[in-house]
Amino acid sequence: MTIPICLVTGFLGTGKTTFLRNIVARNGDRKIVYLVNEFSVHDVDGACISSENSFVVSIPGGSIFCKCLVTEFIGQLKKIAKRWPDAQGMVIEASGMANPGVMEQMLTETALDRLYRLATVISVIDPDSFLKLHKTLPNIIAQIEAADVVLINKTDCNGPEKIEKTDALVREINPGAKRMKTVRCEAAIDLFAEHTPRGLQGEYARCSDPNYAVFVTEQPFKGDALEEFILQHAEDIYRIKGTLKDEFFDYSTAGIIRTPGAGETSKLAWIVKGGAKGEITAGLTML
Repeated sequence: MTIPICLVTGFLGTGKTTFLRNIVARNGDRKIVYLVNEFSVHDVDGACISSENSFVVSIPGGSIFCKCLVTEFIGQLKKIAKRWPDAQGMVIEASGMANPGVMEQMLTETALDRLYRLATVISVIDPDSFLKLHKTLPNIIAQIEAADVVLINKTDCNGPEKIEKTDALVREINPGAKRMKTVRCEAAIDLFAEHTPRGLQGEYARCSDPNYAVFVTEQPFKGDALEEFILQHAEDIYRIKGTLKDEFFDYSTAGIIRTPGAGETSKLAWIVKGGAKGEITAGLTML
């Protein structure tokens, strides 16, 4: 019997981790394995999910569909099938930069289709970041093209005009996808339904994507100063996630979330526009 896979994609800060936590909360009585992929080497999401479920595997440091990580991804899929052969399903959270078009052919080419079947592909989008970035970052379009279900999330944070414009663009990109408008990714979805193979094609991404630069800081920033710096450089910063001394810090194009008491050390994963790393890191030394 094959293990069904639900592949979750979505750009940085759209709500993928919230969606995973919803799944974990609703499926505590089911043996579901969670594979969490982060573009940064600092594994924030994997640690978050593993605190709520014991069946978690993390692959940080790039995209599982890039040339440098796909071998590890394939190896982990083989190990998972041996370790949890009775798993009722697997949910894979791909990094925000992932292009999932290669997933179907990868399972076939590696004979992993004997162990797994791709059941459902879900793409999570935020109307604000989608409308700003869909013309400049091609992987956002690729994620929607591959999706069976598109969650148009954060409808409480976006006006009706943005939501309807996003809905129309999604329908144009992938007319066959089911579109659902959500708040905090609350949606009733059959995670392991019968996926209809669409013969999607893709190439494994280059390990170094010129659209992005990734780095980790351990500088003891003060939250207010960091927030002011981010707002000054918002056009060049896609995501920041991690801990400051006394708080959890999360920035995306949707805004800044600061949660008190998350950690005692400062460690942040940054994803910025390609070519902007030098200016950003130089500015940070002044904080």
